[in-house]
Amino acid sequence: MPRIRRCDGRLGWRYGSGSVRAVQPTVAEAIALQEELRRLVDTTDHSPRPPRYVAGLDVAYDGDEYAAAVVVLEVIRPAGGVRRVTASASAPAQEVNQAADGSRPATASTPVRPQEVDRAQPAVAVQLREVDRAVVRGRTSFPYVPGLFAFREVPGLLAALERLRVTPELLVCDGQGLAHPRRFGLACHLGVVTGLSSIGVGKTVFVGAWEEPGAARGAAGELVLDGEVVGKVLRTQNKTKPVFVSVGHRVSLGTAVERVLELAPRYRLPETTRAADRACRDGVKGLG
Repeated sequence: MPRIRRCDGRLGWRYGSGSVRAVQPTVAEAIALQEELRRLVDTTDHSPRPPRYVAGLDVAYDGDEYAAAVVVLEVIRPAGGVRRVTASASAPAQEVNQAADGSRPATASTPVRPQEVDRAQPAVAVQLREVDRAVVRGRTSFPYVPGLFAFREVPGLLAALERLRVTPELLVCDGQGLAHPRRFGLACHLGVVTGLSSIGVGKTVFVGAWEEPGAARGAAGELVLDGEVVGKVLRTQNKTKPVFVSVGHRVSLGTAVERVLELAPRYRLPETTRAADRACRDGVKGLG
């Protein structure tokens, strides 16, 4: 079972007898909780090496009934490291060797910049293998309110996390993190409640202004809200729609972008998201 942080009622959920029990807040109380808990969000990296176990999380609905799914993938990196080709509008393409532990030579260390291209070479791409999954069915009574989606989804996702045998080191949420009106989307909420590192990967934009990034895989632009960068608009595959990446908890934005590119070797969405989406959709078929 994952080492899930135990929370009191002020966080919106209590734990008892090994299960999660929802404490239903009002809309006003939910907003106040977000305002309070966002102070706990940590936007710095907490691990010296890339995660081995990464989880995708998603929820599917049939009315107010839901199936919440968590799928854990093992990231198997080649022993010789992952070779990359990086390029930007101001610099030619160059090869960068990244060791299996995520480190790079000092001369090759460059920050993530708007329009930067980061293409992992298919011949040395990481391998992704499912090692665990959990699907929980239930019913939500919290209304659908834009900006408060976490209060519909977190109870079921926490219950699914508790059923895992393999503890994920990173949560990849189908939704937003800091790219939220109160800087506390689903990825932030799950990260703070569990104490696990988390990132949000949205299929569409929720808030903020942005410009279309370049057409090549790895091109990225800033997602800006009220003059603050709250995420990256990231092209994960050549000439496909971008995804919207934001920090959840205990990870930096640059690292979040690296992890999303690593987890999306072939398709627009990370494999974690694709696996969790299939699992929760299959789970909904069993409702009723």
